[in-house]
Amino acid sequence: MRVSRDGVIGLILAALSLGLLVQSFSLPQLPLTPVGPGFYPRIVLGLLALAGVALFLQNVIANRADTAAVDEVPAETGFWRVPLLFGIVAAYIFLLPVLGYRLATILFVMLVMPAIEWPRSVQAWAAVISISIATSLVSHLVFERYLLVLLPRGSLTGW
Repeated sequence: MRVSRDGVIGLILAALSLGLLVQSFSLPQLPLTPVGPGFYPRIVLGLLALAGVALFLQNVIANRADTAAVDEVPAETGFWRVPLLFGIVAAYIFLLPVLGYRLATILFVMLVMPAIEWPRSVQAWAAVISISIATSLVSHLVFERYLLVLLPRGSLTGW
């Protein structure tokens, strides 16, 4: 069985998530609330562990089917994306207090998606725009309305 870089990353993700999941059970339980401080981290860590296992299994299955092309592995050409994504994250952090959470998040997602994979059709661009708006709206509703977390307001927009 040959495991490539993605499989190793999946195993590391699963192991770290499971280790932190075990640690989350040592967080104190609040007597007056049914949902304690470890509730949401347990959900996220459980999903990360499942994603790590899925990545590992996907990699193993793909490598079994692809054993003929093991000798020649082309050089990766996407290293330019790493500094580009760091720049987008830095711009997002800078723009949060200026534009506010909702607008900055729309711009952030609208820039990250094409940076990862360039949309090649009008439908793909419509999906990028729709997902950007939906991400901002849903995360705003969940955090500000449901969890009562105050999100940054923009100094230019006021919202």
